[in-house]
Amino acid sequence: MARPVWKGSISFGLVNVPVELHKALRDRRPRFRLLHSKDLSPISMERVCQRDGHAVAWADLVKGYEVEKGTFIALTADDFKTAAVERSRAITITEFVPIDDIDPSYWDVPYEAAPGKGGESTCVLLATALEKSGRAGIAKYVMRDREHLAAVRGLDGHLLLTTLRFEEDLAELPKVKRGDVKAKELSLAMQLIDGLAADWEPSRYKDDYVPALMKVIKAKAKGKTVTPPAETRVKTTNVVDLVERLRASLAAAGDTKPARTSAKRSPARKQVSSKRTAARKTTRKTGASRKRTAA
Repeated sequence: MARPVWKGSISFGLVNVPVELHKALRDRRPRFRLLHSKDLSPISMERVCQRDGHAVAWADLVKGYEVEKGTFIALTADDFKTAAVERSRAITITEFVPIDDIDPSYWDVPYEAAPGKGGESTCVLLATALEKSGRAGIAKYVMRDREHLAAVRGLDGHLLLTTLRFEEDLAELPKVKRGDVKAKELSLAMQLIDGLAADWEPSRYKDDYVPALMKVIKAKAKGKTVTPPAETRVKTTNVVDLVERLRASLAAAGDTKPARTSAKRSPARKQVSSKRTAARKTTRKTGASRKRTAA
């Protein structure tokens, strides 16, 4: 198992569970280097002082904040510790809320909260109780000089922690001009949605871009010439022929509708898929506490 990004405990009431946070995301993107176009030599990025033009070593760097144009103050490690309201290594759950009440736009980065030494049974107990309750434990904690809001939930005996965005981090929805919705158009649109309805099965969706990019890289490495495909232009649907487009879409949906029954998967794959499904199974509820409003 990879090294944990954080060690501490999850606490609720008088119970403390030692845990280690491990990232539950994989970065599959290829890594690139900046090269000199003339000879393809790698470029070194130097930290240069803007005043004297000399390179600066890492040991001579400090974090600074610009209080006004051209005026900075330096912040030390102790300054960041002073700003932390809670300095313990604990993720303290203050309340348990229904998972479905959390708007999807709040979900951020998922982690697995693996049990620390001696915390295996308590970790499974909390995970099982959370899963049966349909609720997530809401907590705040400090990691890497930043306070995080998080939701702790259970899945198949595993504890999952997903960081949440604070409400003030979400931008207000833009005000746009809204047109009138006609009953016939709405009815056809609803039929189209129903015609393409299917159960959520994440294994059906694959990232096609990264494999295609790697194919290009391998071809160029062998000296082959790669020609980009012609760009497909999408024509905007006019309001005048919207109804006819919807009817045509309904007809086409009958031929392209995804299957509702999926192939059997291995237990390991099913567990991973189940985790991803639970991570995204929150549905937007009318009357949620968010203050963002759409025009």
